Amino acid sequence: MSKGTSNLSKNWHRSFYTLWLGSFITGMGYSMTMPFISLFISDLGSYSKLEINLYSGLAFAMTFIAQAIVSPFWGSLADQKGRRLMCMRASGVMALTITLTGLAPNAIYIVIMRFIQGSFSGYINNATALMAGETPHERSGWVMSQMMTAGTAGNLVGPLLGGALSSFFGNLLGGAWGYRIPFFITGFLMFMVFLGTTFFVKEHFTPVSREKMKPMQEIMASLPSIQLIVAMFITTMLVQSATMSIDPIVSLYVKSMMPGSKNVALIAGIVAATPGLGTMVAASKIGHKMDEIGPLKVLRLGLIIGAILFAPMAVTNSPWVLAGLRFLLGIASAAMMPAAQTVLTLNTPSESFGRIFSYNQSFQAIGAVLGSLLGSGISGFANYEAVFWVTGFTLLLNFLIILIFASKKSTPR
Repeated sequence: MSKGTSNLSKNWHRSFYTLWLGSFITGMGYSMTMPFISLFISDLGSYSKLEINLYSGLAFAMTFIAQAIVSPFWGSLADQKGRRLMCMRASGVMALTITLTGLAPNAIYIVIMRFIQGSFSGYINNATALMAGETPHERSGWVMSQMMTAGTAGNLVGPLLGGALSSFFGNLLGGAWGYRIPFFITGFLMFMVFLGTTFFVKEHFTPVSREKMKPMQEIMASLPSIQLIVAMFITTMLVQSATMSIDPIVSLYVKSMMPGSKNVALIAGIVAATPGLGTMVAASKIGHKMDEIGPLKVLRLGLIIGAILFAPMAVTNSPWVLAGLRFLLGIASAAMMPAAQTVLTLNTPSESFGRIFSYNQSFQAIGAVLGSLLGSGISGFANYEAVFWVTGFTLLLNFLIILIFASKKSTPR
């Protein structure tokens, strides 16, 4: 092995570990705070049930509305300046905005801060795109799964830590302070992510000048299968919608199962964390399986299992049964988003990674908006159970789209 190759391998692994940790902290920081946002809002004023549901949905949705608008701009800039700079931008701004969110005096303030945060976000997506460009294709499935494991491991730890902190500081300081402290802790951790990304991540990146950048229409026309890429965009949107339809209402759903309990935040944190545990347990093995049999087969299986699991979630009256079902959903999730990203990685020229992944992020953001508003709207006007039925149907629809539009011949397997 040459010296240059040895240095490349060393830098590849160091960047991978740094970005994995950064994505873990980003996921943890998000899930330390957002599953409890509805409880935080309810402590900031005398809001009705409908107002709490709608404000909670907006608080979730605003970040992703902003992402959907600005992601193509950031993707174009990533192709010119590199993904590392985009990770620095995302972590630095998140450190500031999430700290300021902890000082919220009312629900409107939270919605505004979430919009600002979303305008500059994208750490995990850019970290994934960076590693997609740095990783040999024969390792793509495993690396994409591991990058998802980072965020989902954070999603596992975050609700447990956030629930414990919220309960502790809520009992100690009273009022909304139990929900404010996790924001301040997250802000500090994201500043550490900014420093780590700045000093430890190396990217072997060849800038593309603005003059030499191909128009997006030309890039799409040159892809091996436009139909396949569009199917993956839709998959990203619908899978994210299915996830986000539940997130804004999970703590309220748990609360409805436990009237009068003083441990709602802690148990809701456990329920919110279990999908992350399932994904973390299964991601590595599923990633290796993707490299063996191809990501499309894994994706189809994950979608049909996920659709089936939402039915019993809608009829259970036990938060512990709900937690167990969500654990199984986490295993299925390890076969959904990473598989879609792997298909994109295997079918996208390296010089177009930034823009293709940014468009994928836009679809992910649109899915998050649809899911947030769908979940909060259905639960506000109907009930929490209906959210699970509609979400299951969404994954079933996604499964049918993959069967129709993503043929076996569309991916290099």
